[in-house]
Amino acid sequence: MSRAVEESNRAMLRARDAMDRAYAQPLDIPALARIAYVSEAHFIRTFRATFGETPHRYLQRRRIERAMYLLVRTAEPVTEICHLVGFGSLGTFSRTFHDIVGESPSAYRRRKAAPADVPSCFTRAWMRPSAAAGRDAKRAVLDKQQAGGLL
Repeated sequence: MSRAVEESNRAMLRARDAMDRAYAQPLDIPALARIAYVSEAHFIRTFRATFGETPHRYLQRRRIERAMYLLVRTAEPVTEICHLVGFGSLGTFSRTFHDIVGESPSAYRRRKAAPADVPSCFTRAWMRPSAAAGRDAKRAVLDKQQAGGLL
């Protein structure tokens, strides 16, 4: 790897790290280009060549990843999470979330809040009646029969 490519990669990493740290803040291309010490057009082209997506899309994805975490781990309303991760509009947040995740934020929260799939061997062991429960059930049947005069 040439020294120029290495320096370019470091500059793009500086900008990406700034995006990761301040994802919830309003970030724009001129500010990110200044962090990377390149022009705006060169920054967009180089960022895309280096990371495979535009800076705007990377920032959106980073914000959605954080929103996914907050949706599962907190009870905050979707609108509040939208603003916490840096979106100014609930509509834009919902559309972007759906584009990236494949479902709405509310549907994602409901699906993730549902009990996780458990291997059947654990389910069978948990649902298996114990010997004590079997004895108690037999005793209850005998008591009921005696009370009814069947024995």
